[in-house]
Amino acid sequence: MDFGKIRKILGTPFYEAPNCAIYNIDCLEGMKRIDKPFAHLTVTSPPYNIGKEYEKLLPLQEYIQWSAEWIHEIYRLTLPTGAFWLNLGYISIPKRAKAIPIPYLLWDRIPFYLIQEVIWNYGAGVAGRKFLSPRNEKFLWYVKDNGVYTFNLDDIRDPNVKYPKQKKHGKLKCNPNGKNPTDVWQFPKVTSGKNRQSKERTPHPAQFPEAVIERIIKASSNKQEVVFDPFMGSGTTSVVALRLERPVLGFEIRSDYCQVAADRIDDFLRKWEFEKSQLRLPL
Repeated sequence: MDFGKIRKILGTPFYEAPNCAIYNIDCLEGMKRIDKPFAHLTVTSPPYNIGKEYEKLLPLQEYIQWSAEWIHEIYRLTLPTGAFWLNLGYISIPKRAKAIPIPYLLWDRIPFYLIQEVIWNYGAGVAGRKFLSPRNEKFLWYVKDNGVYTFNLDDIRDPNVKYPKQKKHGKLKCNPNGKNPTDVWQFPKVTSGKNRQSKERTPHPAQFPEAVIERIIKASSNKQEVVFDPFMGSGTTSVVALRLERPVLGFEIRSDYCQVAADRIDDFLRKWEFEKSQLRLPL
């Protein structure tokens, strides 16, 4: 992506670094101002409309309409071979559902082609008393063209194979790099608390683990292809994209979260530069 062109359209970013720009802007406003497709991969998690500190509660139909609007903008800005990974949780509907997956309410409002639903299973969470304890969130994997899209299976293979050397007719039965990781992913949540706080924890209340985003970016994009996150939050997408050598553009409506992401990216870049300098030292 030509960040110079984006800069001309949107102005000075809240934060910028080589191959990275974060704008403190409403995502709908920002996307509508960009006239041409640029994203190879969009991966994001919008507000769930459940009363978190970073969202404004909307009547259900308004929330669905708002979701359809920004998703259509992502579709417009996605390149022909691009992909869209959407994380959405659950919402209550009075007299109808205690917790219905939000994607079920959006199935006919999304112009992308749905490849697969991926379940992210984690260990910690709310303990149910009159219902099963929730331990998962959903990712919806969409593409713009179901005939031509990126899927780098070899980059995300699971090396944990029970019988890695098993053969049939003298040939290995499984790929030496590992197995297909399936559509149920098991990664721990980013936890808080005095004795169990994750190393990557930030002040953001709904933070993704980097391992989940890493698998998505590796699977659905290639090096130097643009990754976009219109709800940047704590900046997980940006850090992982940069580590995997993908340029990244992010929008975030709250300036305090933009600062969290900026600090996190700066910290990553300092460590990355130090590691590279160590590798260049003569032995």
